[in-house]
Amino acid sequence: MVTFVCIAGKIPNRGIYSKRTARHRNSEHLAWHLSRHSPVRSFFKRQPLKMFSRKIRIAILVALAVCGSAPTIIESQTQRRSSTRSTRRRVRRPSRNRPPPVPAVRYSTPRSSDDLATTLGGLAGRIRSGMWGGMVVSLTRGDTLYAYNAGEEMLPASTMKLLTSAIAFDRFGPTYQFSTDALRDGPVGPDGTLNGNLYLRGDGDPALSGKFLPGGPSAPMNRLADLVAQKGIRHITGNVIGDASGFDDQKVPEGWLTRYLQASYAARVSALSLNENLVAVSVSPTSPGKPATVVLEPSTSAIPLVANVRTVAGGGARLGFRKQRDGTISANGSIGSRAGTRKYVYIVEDPASFTTGAFRNALIARGVRVDGGIQLGRTPSGAVKIASLLSPPLASMVAAMNRESINHYAELLFRNAARGPQRDAVGSVSNASALLDSFFATKVHADTSRLVFADGSGLSTLDRVTPRAQVQLLGYAHRADWGPWLHSSLPVAGDSELLRRRMRNTPAEGNLHAKTGTTNDVIALAGYVTAVNGEVLAFSFLYNGRDRWTAKSMIDVMSETLASFGR
Repeated sequence: MVTFVCIAGKIPNRGIYSKRTARHRNSEHLAWHLSRHSPVRSFFKRQPLKMFSRKIRIAILVALAVCGSAPTIIESQTQRRSSTRSTRRRVRRPSRNRPPPVPAVRYSTPRSSDDLATTLGGLAGRIRSGMWGGMVVSLTRGDTLYAYNAGEEMLPASTMKLLTSAIAFDRFGPTYQFSTDALRDGPVGPDGTLNGNLYLRGDGDPALSGKFLPGGPSAPMNRLADLVAQKGIRHITGNVIGDASGFDDQKVPEGWLTRYLQASYAARVSALSLNENLVAVSVSPTSPGKPATVVLEPSTSAIPLVANVRTVAGGGARLGFRKQRDGTISANGSIGSRAGTRKYVYIVEDPASFTTGAFRNALIARGVRVDGGIQLGRTPSGAVKIASLLSPPLASMVAAMNRESINHYAELLFRNAARGPQRDAVGSVSNASALLDSFFATKVHADTSRLVFADGSGLSTLDRVTPRAQVQLLGYAHRADWGPWLHSSLPVAGDSELLRRRMRNTPAEGNLHAKTGTTNDVIALAGYVTAVNGEVLAFSFLYNGRDRWTAKSMIDVMSETLASFGR
């Protein structure tokens, strides 16, 4: 029994004993020796019965002493290991996605133009690398309050949308509406048969989506199909033909990086665009054991859909989507009966066909028989207009573009400005760039030698502006009759959209109206703010580089300082 007790307590954790002290090794040897040469064993062989009590007590005491030493050693080593583990947990490597710490800096309240310039310069000096440029002008007094690298070419990111907004307002006015038309090239019989083709003529309407119409992504084409059906057309013997000739054929502007092209913010460009040229594969469960419901949103005959999704019990989903080279989208897998609807969004490569196919499907859904398929072509000059779908006023679309920074809206408005209200020119980047260059030279009176306009959204890596040109543009807009609409289209600090979480609880909150610009290499902010003495200030802060978190923090503090400025 003595031997059992010692062995049971000898090595409770073999891993902890991988490195033993000399003392512990001696204790183990003693325990082993006692188990081999125990007084109990000797007693039964050689000693009389009266010696049993004394010697067994000695053996038990020695054995207990040896066994009692082991837990002490084990606990101490366990504590060391535990201590080591806890130390390792406290050492954390910085996450690559976590922004570096930026020292907290509070806005100041300068009371002279010199003090303001010094304060802004000191804040800019905290940015550790890259290129910084900025300019602040009082539109009330007409003097420059701050300028640093104001004439240097810089990437604008989405502050380019300020320029696109300006030429769109200048060309069309804030109440202008685009018109997507349905036209016929043949007669309509008494029975409602159109002996010919039906044309869908695009007008570059950015808002041809469910954003401004109830009913989801298919709402615009459903509405236009309703208007056609209301004209008494029941049967079309020809084709449904899409006309996207308002713009040129360049669907992707120069300078858009390849890695952008499958992202929703880099949708293709066309005069006949629908739902920002995005299509969703929607999968909804039915009953276990039955096929799931798989549809495209918006529904279109231009994109073949192959569905092999079954409904199973449960609430999960195992879905796979694939887009083939011919444009076919396939959906495979399973979806749980309690999973709800799952959606996967794709970029549409051929917007004009996509939109035309959606119009054809909408007609069929309303009982209009269509014998032909879909084609693309130019509307004949003698075609008769049947129905039109008007866009929201331009001011509403510019507000959505600037507040949500929608690149697709900017690209279409940029090209529409080149077409003009008379639609007497092709909507292309080259024509729009020439128009914007002329606008800056003749109306804004800015130096255009350092300005490059490769797109309307600022996503292109070829775009170049200067802080001075942006401030001059803001000054011109402030005096223009459409200026209030541009001003109200901009996000508001601490209150709306992209500035909702910035500059809260500061004098800039609810005061500063500005357009943001953000990419991997750009942080920018340009717009208006009112100083404490009532002066309206126009500013442009542009940063190109990788110290973006510091730049963003300093731009916010600069903006708050402008709101606190008084003289």
